[in-house]
Amino acid sequence: MAGFLLLTGCAEKSQETESGGSGTGDITIGAVLDITGAGATLGGPEKQALELLAEQTNAAGGVNGRKIKLIIEDNQSTEDGAAKAMTKLVSQDKADIIIGASRSGPSLAMGAIAESSKIPMISLAANVKITEGKRWVFKTAQNDAVVLQNIIDYSAAQGWKKLGLIRDASGYGEGVGEQLNELGKPKGVSVVRTEKFAPDATDFTAQMVNIRDAKADVNLIWGIPPAAGLAQKSYRQLGIKTPVFQSHGVGNQAFLDTAGDSADGVLLPLGRLLVADQLPDGDPQKQVLTKFASDFTAKYKTPPSTFAGHAYDAFKLAIDAFQKVGTDKAKVRDHLENVKGFVGVSGVFNMSPQDHSGLGKDALAIVKVEDGKWKLVDANRG
Repeated sequence: MAGFLLLTGCAEKSQETESGGSGTGDITIGAVLDITGAGATLGGPEKQALELLAEQTNAAGGVNGRKIKLIIEDNQSTEDGAAKAMTKLVSQDKADIIIGASRSGPSLAMGAIAESSKIPMISLAANVKITEGKRWVFKTAQNDAVVLQNIIDYSAAQGWKKLGLIRDASGYGEGVGEQLNELGKPKGVSVVRTEKFAPDATDFTAQMVNIRDAKADVNLIWGIPPAAGLAQKSYRQLGIKTPVFQSHGVGNQAFLDTAGDSADGVLLPLGRLLVADQLPDGDPQKQVLTKFASDFTAKYKTPPSTFAGHAYDAFKLAIDAFQKVGTDKAKVRDHLENVKGFVGVSGVFNMSPQDHSGLGKDALAIVKVEDGKWKLVDANRG
């Protein structure tokens, strides 16, 4: 497993207690990301975002005079790899907090370790089950339930009641069909056909033929690049004219590059980072979004994806906690659970004991792809 020790800050480090830290020495942030494998288009930008933010924080003097020591582990997009990396960061590196993983399956594998170790963890993935029943696990990607609610509301407004679903067969796609039917019931929206594909699939012909024959009013492709982009190409190659949604899992340039012209017309609920320049000046997130986009682009010569934004939020939430309560793990956990009005890239966070995501339906806007670019359709601010 590849590991990266970055931005170690001061060479002299005071010994810290396992329960939470002495209040001196470096603060260790551990991250488990899908840097290689099926989730690489997510984990790569997340790694870049964390490195940028740690560098900026240390250049500004650290947190209350303490430098950030960032240790990033590559889980190779596997659940076993995520669990092993998590265990290393907790037991060997004595991390003060864990960020990751990039996808739902690896994040679920890490959650049990966070609970048993009593260490705060902030996942960057979407599945609502990541935080369900957990005391020590939080997340920054919008819950799949609020993503699906946006799709249902928009579809119902267009008169689209029958929905076809083509979903990732991994943890990211688990439960999506059931949630669609449950959330769609009040508005008469229901799934009429479900097809599945492996995260590393390259041929989608059989699934798309079945979806085409189901004659839904709207179809939803639920996955991440490159598979989601290849599925989109297959959709168009079969001449399917039915309106199509993609999930928030394709909020990056990799999707547009893979899908090419076939992406034009695709609808999707996304965080506002990719359409920040189209937001009104009074939007509460615009200043955060534009600064992050500017800083990221200046360093890496490419704009950030929404996944980089999830990493931004996790890092900033962690730093906010360290600044206010130090590195005692129980105090950090309690602080995160009570975050209110925290303006991030993925939305404005309002955590509670019942909600360790803190983002509602308004954390997403409806976006459409036009001529290979993201276009804001509905800002969804009330």
